[in-house]
Amino acid sequence: MTSVKEFRIDEPATATDLGRGAFVFTDDYSVFDWGKMPDQIPQKGASLCAMGAFNFQLLEENHIPTHYEGVRVGDSNDVLDLGEALSTGEVPAEMVISLTQVPDLPFEDGTYDYEAFHDAAGQNYLVPLEVVFRNRVPVGSSLRSRTEPSDHGLEYDEWPVEPVDLDEPIVEFSTKYEEQDRYLDREEADRIAGAADIDQLAELALAVNHIVTDHAADADLVHEDGKIECLYHEGQVRVADVVGTFDENRFSYDGQQVSKEVVRQYHKHTQPEWVDAVSDAKRRANEENVADWKSLCERSPEHLDDSVVAAVRDLYCAGTNAYVGGDIFDAPPLPEAVDAVRDF
Repeated sequence: MTSVKEFRIDEPATATDLGRGAFVFTDDYSVFDWGKMPDQIPQKGASLCAMGAFNFQLLEENHIPTHYEGVRVGDSNDVLDLGEALSTGEVPAEMVISLTQVPDLPFEDGTYDYEAFHDAAGQNYLVPLEVVFRNRVPVGSSLRSRTEPSDHGLEYDEWPVEPVDLDEPIVEFSTKYEEQDRYLDREEADRIAGAADIDQLAELALAVNHIVTDHAADADLVHEDGKIECLYHEGQVRVADVVGTFDENRFSYDGQQVSKEVVRQYHKHTQPEWVDAVSDAKRRANEENVADWKSLCERSPEHLDDSVVAAVRDLYCAGTNAYVGGDIFDAPPLPEAVDAVRDF
């Protein structure tokens, strides 16, 4: 179980062979690495599954290898493509995937032992990195706190209080299995990747970014940033996890966020004490070499208002309708759904 989807193993992976399993998408959401938040967003899980499946099929049409096998609807065990599933009148919330190994990542004396991870992983493992790509630097992007505009060839003395478009997308690497995400330089990312080639990971990320960006533009959506995860199996790297959804990536429409970023920014405005407590707990955990930063957090998040939940639900569903090019959800047109969250 992750914070937003259940993970089921049907056939476990071995040291040499891929297995089979499924993601079962829930209506839970997570912000600031908190994990499961107090509320659910109705139909969020189905919207992410549909958008993720649509993108995996786009990638495969463009000859990019993935771990995607199809989707399931209802109680059926049949594995279908997204179009077949939607023709049943249901929107799938279960995605069938090939499985690889995910060894434990030991943590001792303030250090994660990646050598032990790779000793157990062999030639069949989920690469313990997130490969992040950025086309734009919106307000709220972590890049603003870690770098200066000049680092990216931008002619600003400081970051402006508006989104900044990049001339070329940039790729960064961050940790996946550590308690707090940590951005890495290329050398450390290469070490953590193990047998997987770091240049190939970057090339895959840029290819995925290009495909998603072009398709988003057809729906008048701006694809700002996102990430991929990858598996390594017998010399081949495949795109894994879920790709190009409103949880994994940042999209905007007419200057307004159409992604989980809406909820993240809403919490910053309405629960700043909790957001600050999360930041303080993460800082203390780094200073004290504690893996579980949440144990140091002195506050918990509060529930969202019902009106906010309803507006965010409409945003996910309307955005998915626009992206996949069909009315698969009963939702308002995207411009109307966007207008409803502008004051968040």
